[in-house]
This record gives sequence, structure tokens and C-alpha cells, in this order.
Amino acid sequence: MIRKLTEKDHTKVMELLTEERAMNLFIIGDLENFGYDTDFQQIWGEWKDEELIAVLLRYKENFLPYAKGSFDVKGFAEIILNDDHFQILSGKEEIIQQFDAYIPAGKKRSMHFAELLDSNLLEETKERLDIRVATVEDVDAVFTLRGSIEEFRESSATRESMVHTIETKSGRTYFMKEKDKAIASVSTTAENSVSAMIVGVCTDTEYRKQGLASKCLSALCEDVLKEGKTLCLFYDNPAAGSIYKRIGFMDIGKWTMWHKAV
Repeated sequence: MIRKLTEKDHTKVMELLTEERAMNLFIIGDLENFGYDTDFQQIWGEWKDEELIAVLLRYKENFLPYAKGSFDVKGFAEIILNDDHFQILSGKEEIIQQFDAYIPAGKKRSMHFAELLDSNLLEETKERLDIRVATVEDVDAVFTLRGSIEEFRESSATRESMVHTIETKSGRTYFMKEKDKAIASVSTTAENSVSAMIVGVCTDTEYRKQGLASKCLSALCEDVLKEGKTLCLFYDNPAAGSIYKRIGFMDIGKWTMWHKAV
């Protein structure tokens, strides 16, 4: 049976989601931030013998399913296709693949999904004199850095979204400066009570091969881990993946984003 979920179901929802809390970072964060029923967010659940076995979250135009085993894919697909907001379906690759039979093929992108559980391999971060925690006043410097790097120019992230994450404490940015110029940076986003997503790892082209971004990343990861959270990230570049693995990130699966067919 599939039905809409409410705050009364929260304990069961978290029991299901925290089994893979990194993979469910977005669902957990959206529920903590926006609850169970707004004009831009709803969540449905499938029940079997009074046990919650699968959920489907809508956040604006994005639908995120999760299940720990077999589930009513057709039933979830009907909910998605009957919603005029639908543009993106995203989640764990093996879950998203099951919708192939029910949703017209669109543009897909799959990325490696990696998780960091402890600080054993992080770089030494006792000396942090050059590493800063960004405030709203630093956002322009960080975005100027990102704008100078080709792979970030098509990013959907905006100055306003970064300001929002800082103000709401749903993300943070660690960076290094040379005079008034940001030269290396790393951020978290979608932080919730149990996990955080690493994004925006970058270094100014003139300052590369000095390990600056790695230092920022290690400092940020160390602080987040001390708060009892796990960290996760996407990557599709093998070179970047090798750097992340060197400091302790481990692949736990693949994440697929499926854009609606036009």
C-alpha cells in the first residue's frame, strides 16, 4: 500500500533512511528543513505488513525514491508521471534503473558516490592559520574563484544559494586567500543532522599542485566528522576520485540523475 506520509510517520521514515544515511542525505535534509507537506514538497511511502519499505520524495521538480529491497516501482512511477512538476528523477543507480519500464527515457547522468566515515587518512590540519571559514562577506571572492575555473562555469549553484546555506547553516565553505583573492575552496551543502555533501572543491589555476584544496578539504571533513556526521560526494573524474580515496573516501555506489524527456 502506498500513501502520503506525515509527521506521525517520522520515526519509521528515519529508521528506513538512516540505514544508508549518505545515500539519503537529500531526503533527510529536505524533511528536516521543510517537513512533510508544503506546496513544494511531499513524501509518499509504501507499507508492507505495517513496515515502511520504500519512500518517494518530491522536492519542487525533483523526485527522489529510496527502498531497501523490492518495491512498487509502477505505483511510484504513476505518482511521478501524474505530477506536472516532474522534471528530474534522482537517486541510487539500481533504484532509478527500475523505472526504465515505466517512465519515457530522458537524459541520464551517473556519478560515483563516495562516503567518508572517519578521519584516519585526512591530512594533518593542526596548523590552520591560512584556512578560513567563509561568511556572507566572503561569498563574492569564492564565486569569483569558481567563475575562473572552466568546470564550474556551467554549475547551477548561485551566489544566492551559497548565502542561503551560510545563513541557514545548511552548508559551510572553507577557503584560502592570497591578499583579497580566494585561491582554494571547498564547501558542504545539504547538511543535516547525520550527514553532509562535499561540493565545490577547487583551486585557482596559478596555485595548483600545492595541495591547497586538499588542506581545505581535510580541515572541513575533520570538523564535520567531529560533529558526528558522515560526509559524501559525487565524482565522475577518475583523477578526482583518486584524490578523494587517498584521504579516506570509499565508493558506496552510483548516483543517477534522470532528466525528463523533452
